[in-house]
Amino acid sequence: MSAPPAPSSSRRATVRSPLIFGGAAVILVIAMALNVKVVKLGSEAAAPPGAFNPQAYGQSTFPKVQAEIEKRAVDAATLAAALAQNADDAAKKYGVPATIGTEYMVKFTGVAGKQTFGVYYVKIPGVPDGVTVRVQMGPAVNGTAVRDATGTITFGQFTNQIDYQNAGSALNNEIKTQVLSKIDTKTLTGKTISVVGAFQYVVPNSWLITPVMVEVK
Repeated sequence: MSAPPAPSSSRRATVRSPLIFGGAAVILVIAMALNVKVVKLGSEAAAPPGAFNPQAYGQSTFPKVQAEIEKRAVDAATLAAALAQNADDAAKKYGVPATIGTEYMVKFTGVAGKQTFGVYYVKIPGVPDGVTVRVQMGPAVNGTAVRDATGTITFGQFTNQIDYQNAGSALNNEIKTQVLSKIDTKTLTGKTISVVGAFQYVVPNSWLITPVMVEVK
């Protein structure tokens, strides 16, 4: 009885090829893993060269915006009286035009009242009771009041709307880091505070201040 024929070379190749390809795939995955660089989200390394870096922008720009707002801020009682007399004239004298409403830079010393989700109501001498003044004290700081208040930061300075929005968020983050982190924002009720900040005047007699300076007396 004759022995069965030996498998052909083509048959042997067919049997081994899945193992060869499988091993190659494993080697490829390992090589890719070794070449992966893990970076922290929002860090400079996370952005490709030339891309907008919100964190770096906020750190470099906030001190300039802060100084400009402190320089140009009008006393709250003066602004309230001007708005009550003629809102259009007040906007021309003290305001900065914005896409919605008018931006105002303001300063005051008053007593912090009740707070809701980190937003304090403040009673300010010389500001009528009919004017509601609130101040954002974190942990959330929302809006683009600080970005838009001075009129020096415009959409045309950015590549797209996303970068423009991120610039506003970056400045708000610096408020939390450079301003609000220095005080106990959870225990301000009943205390006298001095504030310099900005707000967007959309609803008459309702001010929501984003602070760039806070001092607890």
